[in-house]
Amino acid sequence: MRKIKFFSSLITALILSVLFITSSLVMAQGFDPAKVDWEKLSKIPMRDSFIKKFNKNCAGCHGEDLQGAAQGTPLVGVGLSKGDTVTQIAASIANGSPQQGMPAWSETLNESQIWNLALYVAEQRQGTTILDKRNNIPLVLPDGVVTTEKQAFRIEQVATGLDPMPFSIAPLPDGRILLSERMRGLRIIYQDGSKSDYIKGTPTVYDDSNLFLGQVQGLGWMLDIALHPDYDDNGWVYIHHTDRCSDCNALSKKSGGAVSMNRVIRGRIKQDNELYTWIDEEIIWQADYETYTNTSDLAAGGRLAFDTDGHVYFSVGIKDTLDFMGVQDLTKPYGKIHRVNDDGRIPADNPFINNPNALDSIWSLGHRSVQGLEYNPDTGDMWTTEMGPRGGDELNRLVKGGNYGWPVYTTGVNYDGRPVNVAKKLGLELAKEDAQFPVMDWTPAIAASGFIFYNGTEFPAWRGQIIAGTLRATDLLRMDVQDNKVTHTEVLLEDLARFRDIETSPAGKLYILLEHKTESQIIRLVPARSAD
Repeated sequence: MRKIKFFSSLITALILSVLFITSSLVMAQGFDPAKVDWEKLSKIPMRDSFIKKFNKNCAGCHGEDLQGAAQGTPLVGVGLSKGDTVTQIAASIANGSPQQGMPAWSETLNESQIWNLALYVAEQRQGTTILDKRNNIPLVLPDGVVTTEKQAFRIEQVATGLDPMPFSIAPLPDGRILLSERMRGLRIIYQDGSKSDYIKGTPTVYDDSNLFLGQVQGLGWMLDIALHPDYDDNGWVYIHHTDRCSDCNALSKKSGGAVSMNRVIRGRIKQDNELYTWIDEEIIWQADYETYTNTSDLAAGGRLAFDTDGHVYFSVGIKDTLDFMGVQDLTKPYGKIHRVNDDGRIPADNPFINNPNALDSIWSLGHRSVQGLEYNPDTGDMWTTEMGPRGGDELNRLVKGGNYGWPVYTTGVNYDGRPVNVAKKLGLELAKEDAQFPVMDWTPAIAASGFIFYNGTEFPAWRGQIIAGTLRATDLLRMDVQDNKVTHTEVLLEDLARFRDIETSPAGKLYILLEHKTESQIIRLVPARSAD
């Protein structure tokens, strides 16, 4: 009976962490993902272990809904006298408040337990939960003028009825918009909001995905799309997708299933009346087949960005079995930002080009799941937004050869509340002075996604600032950036939808891709005039 309970606990931890368990447990149990019945495991209800911890220790005074009770004050909807960051809440729990009858919980709970409680309170204050992906909240666009600190605007609907899982938009010079849908392909949105058929000849994408813990999991998806900076002259369109194959490496042969890995290609779109065809395809970057995995493409990164010196950068996220495996290994493509010339050649000044034990396309490492990748033309730097596990979302400024620390350094914890403490078990050593730390850290997680450095003309008060989307928080943010630091953050739109991508058109118009379970949309922010 004890062995059965232990195995059940192990599987539960495995599920709650979505494979984020320690490598020692994996090896001790002889873990082989090819032999696990993931479909069966996915049907086990997802639970948040933090709820039980809070109800056991805190609900008697503060209420299970955190609205307060006879003996304690509310923890949501009010200001907290000792601060509302996770660190401040944890200190308050640890130290207690004798004058108000609150014990010092450091006497009975360990540091991890206190941190878990603090993170749960902070999540509830933020209105987010790991059990709710916020993909089906009512999508109601604000009517009339939205007034913000620096600019007032209205929202225009550009296109509705899009697939529930879009990924990217690329506005074209003539006002049309390229749209990528992960399991459908690439299509064009016309100026009147109507949609073309899917462009023929683009890489095959697959819709045989399944749900695992409430999230869609699959292999072989369309991800980011981007126009070459000289698109008007050369017509090049870049696609970042996950290339899928079967029986193509040792893993696929052993499992009898498909595997995939990020790939970057470019081509041109030929138009014949209303028929669009992908032509002139060239492979810009492709990983070795032996690095292809059967880990879902959900956190595969998949973003593209150009600098002004003829380079294209792209993010490859967590594609090994566990989210920390291979990230610090320079021979593996995942957990990295890569940089190549726009024709796929390797730049001579890439940081690891002379390292025989490194992929020569790597620009930086130690990344987890990069969902935003953008170039700041004012400084010449590349920036990313990156998702941690439960907390530890980051805004990073990239430096050549930089190591961004995952999984050695993070303020997040695994989804089941366990600390991310795999570094010693993996033999990873990274001194703080050798690591790059984030410009911004979001704990609890907001699920930071696509963003831009706004350089359009319609909102002059926003020029040079970051406009960023979130998925779990369903907010649109504006961040003032001074000397590579974020000095102020404003919420432009709150609790609207999952903000998947943000782009500026060649004419300077600001477009946003909203992801929604019933119908994703493209909207446009329009400056409010005095007559509005």
